[in-house]
Amino acid sequence: MIPAAYSLYPELDAATLTAFVTALETGDVTGLGPARAAEVADVRSVAVFSRVKVAGADGDLLDAALWRHKGGQARPVIVMPSPWTNHGWLPYAVQATVFAARGYNVLAYSTRGFGGSEGQVDVAGPLDVADGSRALDHLIERTAGPVTRIGFLGDSYGSGISQLVAAHDTRVDAVVALSTWGDLGEAFYENRTRHVAAVEALLKAAAKARLSPQTQSVFENVLANRDIQGTLRWAEQRSPFSHVKELNRRQVPVYLSHAWHETLFPGNQTLKMFNELVGPKRLDLSIGDHSGPEMTGMTGLPNRIWTNAHRWFDHHLRGIDNGIAAEGQVLSEVMWGQALEPRPTWQSVTEHVRRLHLAGDGELAERPEAGWSAGVLCGVDTPATVADAVVLSGYDEIAGRPKAYRTGDIDRTVAAVWTAEPEAETLRLRGTPRLRVTYRAANAGSSFVAYLLAAAPDGTAHIVTHAPFSDLDSPPDSLVAADLDLQATAYDVPRGHRLMLVVDARDPFYGDVNLPRATLAFTSPEATPSYLDLPLG
Repeated sequence: MIPAAYSLYPELDAATLTAFVTALETGDVTGLGPARAAEVADVRSVAVFSRVKVAGADGDLLDAALWRHKGGQARPVIVMPSPWTNHGWLPYAVQATVFAARGYNVLAYSTRGFGGSEGQVDVAGPLDVADGSRALDHLIERTAGPVTRIGFLGDSYGSGISQLVAAHDTRVDAVVALSTWGDLGEAFYENRTRHVAAVEALLKAAAKARLSPQTQSVFENVLANRDIQGTLRWAEQRSPFSHVKELNRRQVPVYLSHAWHETLFPGNQTLKMFNELVGPKRLDLSIGDHSGPEMTGMTGLPNRIWTNAHRWFDHHLRGIDNGIAAEGQVLSEVMWGQALEPRPTWQSVTEHVRRLHLAGDGELAERPEAGWSAGVLCGVDTPATVADAVVLSGYDEIAGRPKAYRTGDIDRTVAAVWTAEPEAETLRLRGTPRLRVTYRAANAGSSFVAYLLAAAPDGTAHIVTHAPFSDLDSPPDSLVAADLDLQATAYDVPRGHRLMLVVDARDPFYGDVNLPRATLAFTSPEATPSYLDLPLG
């Protein structure tokens, strides 16, 4: 499923960025396009670019780049820990230059174990947090004038580190965290279900990195289904959600961005973090997958995520009244028309909830029905899957080519399927759908994945959202009550299309605990009926 030369940044043009950095060093813009050449000229007229080494924790030297203004004027500064890539700080080259040209002193560095940095990959652990503070020390010491305010910005891996440094280092005044995580344990074990494809992708993307023995062990334990509690303890320390009180005590302004169909860090755990923040905050939600929505900005093209990141820092670090504080806390890009919807809070995204009941004839009905049973065969996959590939499928979505599911090919002897009546008008799904369902598992340990699809009259469908579920504790032949949140969404179901709920017991994105050829018998007890709650707005 994941190609051997896998990257979390498949559209990143490292050769072009390297040429851009060479031009920053030499002033020779031969071969650069007019826009990039102008950026080089602008920044070189006001600041000096240099490659540097930062003394990180434990004496390890971190590969870094510094954009330092001439003269002694008071300025804000930005530190940028790198993403999860062997390119290190290079993906930030263009955006750091733009920040510098607009008056910031900037330091971007390769996180330990990646690129040209020494040390071993600590996965946002104590060493990474200490490195962030050491990088800030390095920048402040080499800033000619007074430092006014301090920001940390990161994409993906660097975003989690940025939040954690801000929680521990009281000098940090604002954070931008792109394609980020809030609860790493929930990202690895969503509803107690292992995200095996995500961990495989992280390992393959770090094939040239130097993982610490603990990091390697934790990743292998997730894949082998070992020591779940040990992994969760490891993840808790590395989760910004565990340190949100420190951010809230100082009311640090935090800007978060996320993709609706994120396959590395599912969106609900980031929403949990966002909802706990009490200071100034903003959440931008977009079509696509991990780091896809902000990727064009890394190559210097117009990009609304990066534009808003600049506006966030301009407001909170430079004191510019640019309107971002009055725009509401949430901005959602709606699938598939790409309309942008601002909302004052996450709670205001959902205006009311519509409940559909799972019925025995395969309908999503207005009223409950008890006494039916629908079997799901374990160990057999169906065409209902999360996506075709981690990260890559998200680029197709951004380009307006979402995966088409042929609902007629879903074997009803393997999966359970419920379908609603055609919508009389456009159905505006806004928020977090919730599923309550009861099933009987013949064996101890059971898993399933629920997919919510929007099916066209011709039987093709697009995925709206999904979620896995695992029960690890119930004795054999017992009824299991599953209450789970599907991943949050903003989706317009067109008139004449139908909502379809598909439940199967196998998906290559997840590790399941089912016995092969076992059966899960779904039902709806009279006292606790099975239903799907749809958030509408």
